Amino acid sequence: MKRKKILFISSWFPNKLEPTNGNFVQRHAEAVSLSCDVEILHAIGNFDQEEHYVYDDKIINGIRTLIIYYRNSNNPVQNFLRRMRAYLNGFSKLNRPDLIHANVLHNNMLFAVYLKKKFKIPFVVTEHWTALQKQNLSKTSGNIKRIAKYIAKHAEYILPVSYNLLESLKELGITTPMKVISNVVDTDVFTIQSKTEVSDHVKFLHISSLIPRKRPKDIINAVHLLYQNGYKVSLEIGGDGDTESLIALVKSLSAEKYIQVFDAISYAEVAEKMQNSDYFILFSENETQGCVILESYACGKPVISTKVGGAAEFIIDGLGIGIEKDNTDQLYEALEKLCRQEYFFKNESEIRNFCVDRYSRKAIDQQFTEVYNEVLSKNKTL
Repeated sequence: MKRKKILFISSWFPNKLEPTNGNFVQRHAEAVSLSCDVEILHAIGNFDQEEHYVYDDKIINGIRTLIIYYRNSNNPVQNFLRRMRAYLNGFSKLNRPDLIHANVLHNNMLFAVYLKKKFKIPFVVTEHWTALQKQNLSKTSGNIKRIAKYIAKHAEYILPVSYNLLESLKELGITTPMKVISNVVDTDVFTIQSKTEVSDHVKFLHISSLIPRKRPKDIINAVHLLYQNGYKVSLEIGGDGDTESLIALVKSLSAEKYIQVFDAISYAEVAEKMQNSDYFILFSENETQGCVILESYACGKPVISTKVGGAAEFIIDGLGIGIEKDNTDQLYEALEKLCRQEYFFKNESEIRNFCVDRYSRKAIDQQFTEVYNEVLSKNKTL
């Protein structure tokens, strides 16, 4: 069968200015490349460049990836027009796709609507945006919501990464066909690593952007209290956010012996830390999905997480423990019970297989391909 040509465009994508932004979109594209010919197009403003447009055209992980940097300004209308021009210029340099896979119902994806109207190329949209979650809609501007609904109206399918987000999009008034397709986990990187020695203490791990809604300080305080109460524990906590305030907190608690704070690390290093931990902690106020939960499962490690947003969908008996949002007492109690071995979890292989069967590259590729086939078949008959 002839391989379909799919062009990924996204409101967020890793680039030299934001190396990790939208890395889940990149992983989706890599999954789809197993069965389709994929190219990626992204545009982003740069205040520090003099040229109107700079083209960064590379092969990344086997996929042609064209990132166009336009000269940014303080005028949002001018920036939008430059961004659309960048997308248009980039599109002219790439192969004509059979289908556009857009990401995030942001005004950037008006370009997908343009391509459909101009060239009759159908598009689908994967949605990740917390701004469109039900609990955040009252704080999201009317203009953002109107644009999201307009783009969605022209899409063939909307593909939210969680059921929570799907229900939120319905609440917004979007009636386009929808199907949940999760973020992908690289199960070749996130694997079970056999332990060479038995640890004498319980090892907890937290990795995130460390923004306030991830509540990293509460995690530190909970583990510190465990240690103060005589439990043998350690915590590694870090990511690409504000580590300085966390280091200061650890020092103020005199907890450097058993709590280590680290900066941003590579994807492979995240996997290594998960493999060397016993449990992953997520104490977020909100999550669109919570891909770190699935990555931990892929390493065979159980998770303790707040039951918020899409994360709640992955807290399953035998795999993880769910706790209430903002409930620091419940966080401590759950961690204490783990130290006492009062919870039952499936074995590492069973935890991993849950993830591989549903969220590996192969599994996600198959789910996307089914949607592509349906869309392209429908458009052939029109």
